[in-house]
Amino acid sequence: MEDSKREGGGRYCVTGATGYIGSWLVKTLLERGNTVHATVRDPAKSLHLLSSWRNSDRLRLFRADLQEEGIFDEAVSGCDGVFLVAASMQFGILAKENIENYVQSNIIDPAIKGTLNLLKACLKSKTVKRVVFTSSISTLTAKDMTGKWRPLVDESCRTPIDHIWNTKASGWVYVLSKLLTEEAAFKFADENGIDLVSVITTTVAGPFLTPTVPSSIRVLLSPITGDPELLPILSTVNSRMGSIALVHIEDICNAHIFLMEQARAQGRYICCERSCLLSEFVHHLAREYPSSNMHRCLEDEQTAKTVPSEISSKKLRDLGFNYKYDLQDIVHQTVSCCVGHGYLPATTK
Repeated sequence: MEDSKREGGGRYCVTGATGYIGSWLVKTLLERGNTVHATVRDPAKSLHLLSSWRNSDRLRLFRADLQEEGIFDEAVSGCDGVFLVAASMQFGILAKENIENYVQSNIIDPAIKGTLNLLKACLKSKTVKRVVFTSSISTLTAKDMTGKWRPLVDESCRTPIDHIWNTKASGWVYVLSKLLTEEAAFKFADENGIDLVSVITTTVAGPFLTPTVPSSIRVLLSPITGDPELLPILSTVNSRMGSIALVHIEDICNAHIFLMEQARAQGRYICCERSCLLSEFVHHLAREYPSSNMHRCLEDEQTAKTVPSEISSKKLRDLGFNYKYDLQDIVHQTVSCCVGHGYLPATTK
């Protein structure tokens, strides 16, 4: 790793390569001249991505089930770095008896086990210099211990685990999984001398390579679609953060690579180009894609603030990272891609 940007020549492992961020990250790494070991659950079902991943002569696919001990050894072997992108996007589950025990044993424990399996493979490798972990803005909160809004949210504003268990707000299973998995990863890394850096992703949007519309985009567009399951998640994000924080898919992938290559990087980094009130975001959506459903989201915005909490990306910017796309770009490209995909019907403004 060097302080200056390095173009190509590296060998990197990317887990969760068929997901939204993972597939775009593979594309970006290949375009920069790197060799990529992409882990997928079923290589035969990943062939649709090969046409999007140019320079596939430098790409190798590996079958990797997070739960299988030693399954990552071959994929990690010979790599300079590992991007731990794979994660469950399960936002919620049906009501069950002993729900806490069910979530712990069927979702949290497997997620932690899979993460540790990968980190153990990194220990066995003699070449891996750094692991970059894909975290989430859901692990943070804009409210302090008294329930008051913070004017600025940085990497230290962690969501209390007890609060998640007690409130079980929309998307709580995903939040809990991300928070506990990241904590376990840093604990294992610290105890075993692994150089681990975490990218706290805000809501990712823009174009996508996946055959289906990514979950983050479906949540963002719920004011248009009126999806009864996803719209409450967007409102919950706004209630917890006091704003909607966004980043373009290309920028989030560039941030992953930037943090992999920067020798001075350490700890957690929020990656957020812009945060704004839910009402402001809906206004941008309405300008790009007029819809009669928009008022529903605005009527539900009980926690609207005059000034939103700033989701600060200062730590990442101070390290030298620059964003390419602004809020208008993000909204425009997201809507255009979803219209082209058929997720949104074509409309005239």
